Amino acid sequence: MSEQWRDVCAVEAIDEEVPLAVSVDGREIALYRIDSQIYATDNLCSHGNARLCDGYLEGHEIECPLHQGRFDVRNGRAMCAPLTADIRIYPAKTDGDRVLLNIMPA
Repeated sequence: MSEQWRDVCAVEAIDEEVPLAVSVDGREIALYRIDSQIYATDNLCSHGNARLCDGYLEGHEIECPLHQGRFDVRNGRAMCAPLTADIRIYPAKTDGDRVLLNIMPA
């Protein structure tokens, strides 16, 4: 399947301490800027109905605001209880001052 890169926002729109939610092709995605790298995951926690963009970002981990489970934003891996399922990640890159995501069907 071919790559489907989408321009989603300006790099400067993503704060290094606060994730940003964007909607792409009907999906809500959380964007993270960590040490000049951009990461993208599904924005909904796999454990409960909580938006990860409302969580607490520490290092490469986002903490769910509802039950304090943490995910590694680099690979979507669930890091601790009560989480039992990983979240989807999306390839991200920058092109000049823009953020592009590769949105492939699940």
